[in-house]
Amino acid sequence: MLKRALVALSLITLSGGFAAQAQRVGSSPEYIKALTADWKGERLADGRPKIPDIVMERLANCTLEQIWGYLGKKGYRNQVEKNWIILKPGETMTGRAVTAQFMPMRPDLDSLVRAQGKAEGRSQKGGINIWPIDILTKGDIYVADGFGKIKDGTLIGSSLGNAIYGKTGKGVIFYGSVRDMQELKDTKGFNAWVKGHDPSYIKDMTPTSINAPIRIGDVTVLPGDAVFANEYGTVFIPAHLVEGLVSASEMTALRDEFERVLLQQGKYPSGEIHGDWSEKIKGEFRAWVGKYPKKLAITQKDIDSYLAKEGH
Repeated sequence: MLKRALVALSLITLSGGFAAQAQRVGSSPEYIKALTADWKGERLADGRPKIPDIVMERLANCTLEQIWGYLGKKGYRNQVEKNWIILKPGETMTGRAVTAQFMPMRPDLDSLVRAQGKAEGRSQKGGINIWPIDILTKGDIYVADGFGKIKDGTLIGSSLGNAIYGKTGKGVIFYGSVRDMQELKDTKGFNAWVKGHDPSYIKDMTPTSINAPIRIGDVTVLPGDAVFANEYGTVFIPAHLVEGLVSASEMTALRDEFERVLLQQGKYPSGEIHGDWSEKIKGEFRAWVGKYPKKLAITQKDIDSYLAKEGH
């Protein structure tokens, strides 16, 4: 009898342990902080890095090639995804990633996800594809892995697209599809990078995680990554690298612009402008940057450090 009682107690304990460790749909702030531990700055309430707004604004002035090159030098060689259908080509979108992973619906897993979502206080009205949308905030970009599904894989239509824009002021990046492309295009300020579009409604898809690592084509995306998207592709930038990237890209752009000014003035031979700068040219560069008409993310310290490097 004692042995049976001990076995029963063990089973109850194990059962309780499994329940306590049930997989969450939405990641906890602690988990997100662990994923993005290299970020040392301020964080949002959900744990994602809060990249300064000025840095995100200046990121929009970078080029895909500048970002690609900078990340490659830092060892991040798989951050760019290309070949998108873009709702409004010619625009650039930057923001902070909120991630969601969808998987083909399997009844037993779908039931578990719905039960767990209810336990987490997620909406029980409408489709469960709205769960990632419910948590969006200003400046977020909704990034979802819809496993490339087009027909019956439409993660949003025009109504949810307007809801997303109302919450974020941004748009979406879906490795999947949307419907109502024409109506979505009429939503001013909203943009979308998708793999397709279809008039069908979402069917047989389950959101298995929110704000966890996801795969977008050849890229691993973490919640809180800085998103850069234009007509040439999308880049997902680790939060702790964004400020350095913006400063480096901005410095390169400033130097290029200043060199054009000098070339037009004809004050120096082109070899002195394109080659190693003399102290006189460096002084002119400092003065020129000091009068620059736009607000810059780089500081005087960044400029001094750049000019002090060998070969500049």
